[in-house]
This record gives sequence, C-alpha cells and structure tokens, in this order.
Amino acid sequence: MEESQEIQDGQVIEEDSPSIEAEHIAELETQLEQARQEAAENWNKYLRERADMENFRKRQERIAADRLQREKKALFQNILGVMDNVERALAYQDTMDRQGLQQALRMVMWQMNEVMRSEGLTPVPTVGEVFDPYIHEAIEAVEDSDQPEGMVVEDVLTGYKLGDEILRPARVKVSAGTKEAQD
Repeated sequence: MEESQEIQDGQVIEEDSPSIEAEHIAELETQLEQARQEAAENWNKYLRERADMENFRKRQERIAADRLQREKKALFQNILGVMDNVERALAYQDTMDRQGLQQALRMVMWQMNEVMRSEGLTPVPTVGEVFDPYIHEAIEAVEDSDQPEGMVVEDVLTGYKLGDEILRPARVKVSAGTKEAQD
C-alpha cells in the first residue's frame, strides 16, 4: 500500500499518518486552552477594573457628601450664633428702650451680613447704578427724579449674588427721567 504525500508549508505531510494528525490536534488543543486561559484572565482583569472604578465612584460620592455635610454644619453653627443673639434680644426686649432694641437689631443684622459674606454671598449694587435686567428687577418707574433715565433710584428688596451667580435679583425703582427732559 502506497502512502500519499502532500506538501504543506514546506513540510511533507502524510495523509495516512495518524501520529502527525494527532500531534496537530494536540497542538491546536493546547493553543485553544491557552487562548481560553488568557480570555479568562482578561475577563477577571476587566471585572476587577470595573469593581475598582465602582469603588472609586462610591468613595468620591462619599467624600463629596461628607464635605457638603461639614460645610452645612459650619454654616449652621454661624447661623445659630445669630439666632442666639435674636433670642437674647427678644428675652430682654421688655427691659430695653426703643433705642437699645434698635441697636440690638442693628448688631444682629451686622452679624448676619458677616455670616453671609463669609459664605460668599454679596449684595447686588443698586442705588446710583444703571439698571441691569440681569441683576435688577424693576418694580416701578419713578418720574420727576433728579436722576437720568435708566438709573436705579431706590432699593426695595436687596438682591444677592453667590460668587458670580445671581441668587436673587434686587427689586428696584428706576428713574424714568425728569419731566422737563420728557417734554
């Protein structure tokens, strides 16, 4: 019986040779097992990285929540100091004269302004400023004012900025100009 030969990749392969075929299959099975092992390792790496990222995200959220809580506590500590002074003023209002009560109210107002300023809250500039619809809310146009048209002449409700952002616009009265200039 004559064995047939085939040349593949420069090697002579005998088709009827079971040992060569078994070697080839064994080699392919080894490569497959290595590929499966590498895939399993990569999958485990991926799962560990995902878990690390999830833990990092949760840790960052916890840090942000803790920071917010500390900031709130500090703010409320400052506000409680103001509240204590209001309570003292109310407790002694019967023993104070009008001028003493007014002085106590001015001190509480100053203390509250200091708390707000320390938190970055500043009043919106109003009287004597040109009306700006981004920071002012006009509630009335005042005629026969000595101010030129478009100038803020009265602050009805103070507006505030937190940093560069408007927290509440100032409610103001705006000059409509003088009567003589309108005629």
